[in-house]
Amino acid sequence: MSDIIQLLPDHVANQIAAGEVVQRPSSVVKELLENAIDAGATHIKLIAKDAGKTLIQVIDDGKGMSTTDARLCFERHATSKIKDAQDLFHLNTKGFRGEAMASIAAIAHVDLKTKQETDELGTCLKIEGSHVISQEAIATVTGANISVKNLFFNIPARRNFLKSDSVETKHIVNEFQRVSLAHPEISFSMHHNQSCLYDLKASNLKQRIVGVLGGKTNEKLVPIKEDTDVVSIQGFAVKPEFSKKKRGEQFFFVNNRFIKSSYLHHAVVSGFDGLLGNGYHPSYFLYLTVPAESIDINIHPTKTEIKFDNEKVLYAIVRAAVKHSLGQYNVAPILDFNRDASMDTPYALSGKEDRTNPKITVNPHFNPFEEKTTFPSKQQPTFKKENTTQWESLYTGFENRTPEISQSEFLFDTVDAEKKATGKTFQIHRKYILSTIKSGVVLIHQNLAHQRIMYELILENITVKEAPSQQLLFPVELSYSISDIELIKELKEDLENTGFVIDRITEETIVIKGIPTSISESQIAIIIEQLLDDINAEVPETSFSQLDIISKSLAKSLAIKTGTVLSEKEQEQLVDDLFSCKEPSTSPFGKQTFETLSLGEIDKLFTTKN
Repeated sequence: MSDIIQLLPDHVANQIAAGEVVQRPSSVVKELLENAIDAGATHIKLIAKDAGKTLIQVIDDGKGMSTTDARLCFERHATSKIKDAQDLFHLNTKGFRGEAMASIAAIAHVDLKTKQETDELGTCLKIEGSHVISQEAIATVTGANISVKNLFFNIPARRNFLKSDSVETKHIVNEFQRVSLAHPEISFSMHHNQSCLYDLKASNLKQRIVGVLGGKTNEKLVPIKEDTDVVSIQGFAVKPEFSKKKRGEQFFFVNNRFIKSSYLHHAVVSGFDGLLGNGYHPSYFLYLTVPAESIDINIHPTKTEIKFDNEKVLYAIVRAAVKHSLGQYNVAPILDFNRDASMDTPYALSGKEDRTNPKITVNPHFNPFEEKTTFPSKQQPTFKKENTTQWESLYTGFENRTPEISQSEFLFDTVDAEKKATGKTFQIHRKYILSTIKSGVVLIHQNLAHQRIMYELILENITVKEAPSQQLLFPVELSYSISDIELIKELKEDLENTGFVIDRITEETIVIKGIPTSISESQIAIIIEQLLDDINAEVPETSFSQLDIISKSLAKSLAIKTGTVLSEKEQEQLVDDLFSCKEPSTSPFGKQTFETLSLGEIDKLFTTKN
């Protein structure tokens, strides 16, 4: 039998590696920005077009590369960061695996211009799908300028799996925020489709957070600082009253590297114990510095997961640091009570024993068993005794009276009662509605059913009818991060189709002067926040348009919640509206809205088993 195992060609191996390293355009952004930081850059510029599908360009003023290094950096497992296996446990750089550039070059058109400070000329290199097209000497500035064009041009299946431009742009912004927050000492700028989203100057940590998330973030921050032999912690937590229902602004950095850790996140949540509302999540920016040999960052291709040697100790320290800072800045209750100076012992009497006995006065003539109680003069009450000599006459005439209501009037009309029971509704545990039908009963989930009703109503208003809107007496101004503002700009037309009237949009705020008739003013912030969260989380993934996402998000926000008490009329209206829908059996998110139980199935429940 012939041999069947063979070595893969380099370009195929690179494409397979790209599947791990380059999952979407934001993966390319992360790798290029981190390479620029490792090169010692002080100014980094990111340019993206069409959510990175057409162009991702990073320009830096780092030390650049020689002609040989420029060619060698696109080879697999070529890196300047490590030399042997022991270096993996003493890493102080971002990249080290030597796969990123080779993976990117395998699935895109790459142009690289780079020059070292000591060289007169730089190098221009063009690669398409791992194949070097040209390499020549050019005049360029010190640093590197790398452009990644037509991502996934040779893997159309991967390109088709990318989400909408708004979703992919959000992922790029997220990566940009993480890298820029980790290095406030470096200047960063970001441009997307000829629009400047960020222009961050070199600054301190707090100024960088405010620059990334908006000016109104400054008043929300509580500083956190703790130094121990195990870990050094600094950063900020957001005051509990500004917590959100989405998990957006939660940043952990270990040795200036962004990580994800559900274990440490739980430690922070424990530090907020008792301060957060139900369903709300804390926001924080925590920077941990630990010995390089105490962590392993080589457990995941994207290097966002880290293994710690002493997780339990870190958990306790992080929790204590958060709790201490919240108490220190009077955000959380602490064991310190306000002292009333009037209750203090006078200085002249302090340390002396009080030998003065209190005087007690007693009335020796007081007798609680006296028949008559003496009242003070002018307050003596007078009682008038009623004449009760003829009391027996009050009960005359009752001996021979008989009930005027016959027993038949107390009997139920079983025929009428059975007729009335048809279509009767009952609410069960403020969650389900039980209704009778000809064949048996139907059990309806009130929240999921109302989601279906609202979804079809909103979608019809958007696509067929002109959505009604109600004007607000006073316009409502809401603050959002720069990335959320960009997303709202893209959704502006669709939001207005649902009934929102947006007066203006600034860099950090939006002003709303009209809302759909189905919502109240107090729901505006919650609904828009939920909408942004759904789009960022790519919910739902099977949406056929942006309008569909908006309709589903609004339906979820406006639907009757579990625990809401419904009157009998409201129950009947919900049942009627549900079965008037085009697809009453499922919610907008594909969950079952009702379950029927026939009389035969009910009878089986009470059949005696032999």
